[in-house]
Amino acid sequence: CFEVESVSRHKNQLIFKFRGVDTISRAEALERAEVRIPLEERLRPDEGEYFQSDLIGCEVREKASGERLGLVMGWQETGGPGVLKVERDGNGGELLIPFARAICVDIDIDGRRILVDLPEGLKDLNRP
Repeated sequence: CFEVESVSRHKNQLIFKFRGVDTISRAEALERAEVRIPLEERLRPDEGEYFQSDLIGCEVREKASGERLGLVMGWQETGGPGVLKVERDGNGGELLIPFARAICVDIDIDGRRILVDLPEGLKDLNRP
C-alpha cells in the first residue's frame, strides 16, 4: 500500500507519484497497477459527470411510459460513449443502453434512478 504524493496528467493518462517510490525501476514495477481510493476521499465529479460505480444499482425507467426496465448491473466500454448493462426485470435478459445525454435524460444518483428516452426498437434488442 502506497500513499499518493502527487498526480499529473500526460497524454490523457494519469501519472501517480507514490511516496517512497523514487527510482524508475521501482516505478516501472508498479506500471498499470490498480489504484483504489476510499469513497470518502475521492473528488466529486463535475456537473453532468458520474462515476461508473455510482450508476451500478440504479433503477432504469422509460421516460415516456414510466415503465421500469430494470437495474444497472454493469458498464461496458466501447469506442465511443460507455454502455449501461441493465438487467431487465423478470426473466427479460440484458438491455444495453448507450450512456449518452440524448438517451439518459435524467440521472438522479441520490434517488438511484435513471430516466431514459430510448430510440425506437432499442428496448426489443437482446430479448431472450
